[in-house]
Amino acid sequence: QVQPVESGGGLAQAGGSLRLSCVASGRTFSRSTMGWFRQAPGKEREFVAGINRNGGVTYYSDSVKGRFTISRDNAKNTVYLQMNSLKPEDTAEYYCVAHFSILDDRVFTSASQYDDWGQGTLVTVSA
Repeated sequence: QVQPVESGGGLAQAGGSLRLSCVASGRTFSRSTMGWFRQAPGKEREFVAGINRNGGVTYYSDSVKGRFTISRDNAKNTVYLQMNSLKPEDTAEYYCVAHFSILDDRVFTSASQYDDWGQGTLVTVSA
């Protein structure tokens, strides 16, 4: 199990960039698939991006593909979300999530597959 802690949220203008970081405590980080979800006011939580244990496999939602990049540094127990070409519709609370498994290295898009969630970091994009 890991405990994710997000940082890097804030205010950005449309077309701008932000980078979110998530430090996950615990010895199982390198055995955990990591991901990002977001939830905008009045909307359901949605998958944003995921990355497998060694960083060799990534997956993105259609709404962010080509604009966001997920990466990880297992030596630092950290996963990143680089967000470029931001749009007002990217405004949301962003959550870092983790799924620990000894054998399963898949990237999941369902929130129910992730056991550990951070507290969230707010991203606001102005038009």
